[in-house]
Amino acid sequence: MLTSITRLAVSHPRRLAAAVGIFFVIALAIGSGASSVLTARNDFVDPGAQSAEARTTIEHATGAAPAPGVLALVRERPGGPAVRRAAALLAADPGIARVAPATPAANGRTTLLAATARAGTEEKVLYEGLKSRFAHDPQVVLGGAAIAGPEVGNQAASDLGLAEALAFPLLALLAFLIFRGTAALLPLAVGAVSVFTSFALLVAVNTGFHVSVFALNLVIGIGLGLAVDYSLFMVSRFREEVAAGRDVAEAVTVTMRTAGRTVAFSAVTVAVAMSSLTVFPLRFLQSMGIGGMVTALSAAGAALTLLPAAFMLFGRRLGRATPGPANDGRWYRLAHAVLRRPGLVAAVTASALIVMALPALKTHWSGVDARVLPASASAHVVESELERHYPSTAASPGFIAVRAGADQGPAVAAYAARLAAVGATTVSPARYVGDSTWQITTVTRDEAISPAAQRIVEAERSVAAPFEREVGGFAAEFHDQRTAIASNLPLALAILAIGTLFVLWLMTDSVVLPVKALAMNALTVGAATGILVLIFQDGRFTGLLDYVTQKGIEQSDYLVLAAIAFALSTDYGVFLLTRIKEAHDAGETNEESIAIGLQRTGGIVTAAAILLAVAIGAFATSQVVFLKEIGVGAVAAVLIDAFIIRSLLVPALMGLLGRWNWWSPAALHRLHERFGVNENGAGHERQGEVGVPALQS
Repeated sequence: MLTSITRLAVSHPRRLAAAVGIFFVIALAIGSGASSVLTARNDFVDPGAQSAEARTTIEHATGAAPAPGVLALVRERPGGPAVRRAAALLAADPGIARVAPATPAANGRTTLLAATARAGTEEKVLYEGLKSRFAHDPQVVLGGAAIAGPEVGNQAASDLGLAEALAFPLLALLAFLIFRGTAALLPLAVGAVSVFTSFALLVAVNTGFHVSVFALNLVIGIGLGLAVDYSLFMVSRFREEVAAGRDVAEAVTVTMRTAGRTVAFSAVTVAVAMSSLTVFPLRFLQSMGIGGMVTALSAAGAALTLLPAAFMLFGRRLGRATPGPANDGRWYRLAHAVLRRPGLVAAVTASALIVMALPALKTHWSGVDARVLPASASAHVVESELERHYPSTAASPGFIAVRAGADQGPAVAAYAARLAAVGATTVSPARYVGDSTWQITTVTRDEAISPAAQRIVEAERSVAAPFEREVGGFAAEFHDQRTAIASNLPLALAILAIGTLFVLWLMTDSVVLPVKALAMNALTVGAATGILVLIFQDGRFTGLLDYVTQKGIEQSDYLVLAAIAFALSTDYGVFLLTRIKEAHDAGETNEESIAIGLQRTGGIVTAAAILLAVAIGAFATSQVVFLKEIGVGAVAAVLIDAFIIRSLLVPALMGLLGRWNWWSPAALHRLHERFGVNENGAGHERQGEVGVPALQS
């Protein structure tokens, strides 16, 4: 395919550029409204879990949700006209099944109204209807889970506009400083095409699979970041070939055969890493995985079509920045400085990264509720009021759906009595709700995500019963979320590891370098998660980053961060290793190959990391805490990987390994001879006997 694109770019660059332009206009038309089209709901709930089944059972039997999802905080004492008016407006909404009696605050100054939604009511429809009803009533503040969910989604969609407004101008400025001249426009063009192509693809996916709106934030960061990476790498190689005396057409051909092939493999690597998120049943993680996959492939597609056409159209005007010699320069000198004491450099840098990762061992998990919103958001305001003035309401409510006939009351009552002995603060009498279903409501004093509340869920599920029953509620949902993540984590890790090992083996014909890369990626992830805990869990930089700490980390954030860090670390690793291997295949020694490879890619990777940090830092501007956590963690991972891993630790370890860097068993080497890939696109010869470390250092 790359050969065909290259031929088209060389022979008909205007046609290829025009085709990309037309495709972009179509993608823009389809994808520009993605934030209002994506329809996933209950993003952090496992739909096949017991807690979800409990909710469904109660809804089918009663026609209403099992617990109040709308809370109206009225700034008036109970019985006042504002309270009566608010209760009437709630009851009049077609999405509300019932309104509970008013609850006074502990200080007597406000009143809380709790309303239960009808089964099947769309949260977004209910939210918009209630917001409209109470839009001009300053005495009423709306909150609860049914309000918090849409508010989080709306905030994430709103953050997209801010991210675009900040990222594009900053990237334009930095691109001009790095690329100079006309070339500075290329990463922005590739980024725009990749982002809106990804938006359009997610809209298409949404017709058969409901995609979370949060995936769009990932598309902005990853799409712009990879566009910069791929543009830098290909422009640099094109300039290198032009400086070597090749004509434009030949320079384009060599660039596509070398850097273009590396970009294609890099995109596959990123897509494979992000695909690891799709094995989890949570729609948030599945959507982030799908978003990352389509963005990586879209970025590569845009780079591999638009850039060669631009190279032909603009020619030597893009090749004015002449690269220096491969065996001289600050990166070349840095590599040799590292290689003079590789053991010391490796020990110091690895120890520093391990120390940075240690805070991750004290991670506390947090959930996604109203507290992930800005403190000024109505759902967050209500949540804060509950904690201060409504202690009984702020406790964690739960419920058990019991499938038993109306005549089994004594057996159900006996079961409820056994439940009361396992730790819940209160257990209400069993209530028959119809359709051979009973509901038992429980209340736990501890917060839903606390270890104590989680132990109570486990204890309730272990209580024997002569009938089917399901434990539900917020604590149970969090428990099921954690269980779903834990049970699918081995498969996700296997995809990450096997994908990384396989792609790097294809690139290097070595089994040692891929394993080393896996260890480097793990260090990057560990250090980034440690930084995340130090900042967000410990509540540092709250003013600078504009957030309210939850005193924990949202558990799915670690998975998204790990996938992003693995993807981008391998991305940079591919760029470096292919240039090292190219020098090695040309007959250079191990040390010289490392130095040449670092000289050719050190500046590129560093510049790409800075630009990518700006692009993916768009997450950090989000007003939603768990998205902000992903942004800050990803920026930390990118910068750690570029400035510590690629610049110091990788050269040091490759220097220590010497000729063993290139070792591969005979059988795998023969397989690589048939299916593997070289930076120069051709087969390669190895000195010495196959199956042993043959290339001398």
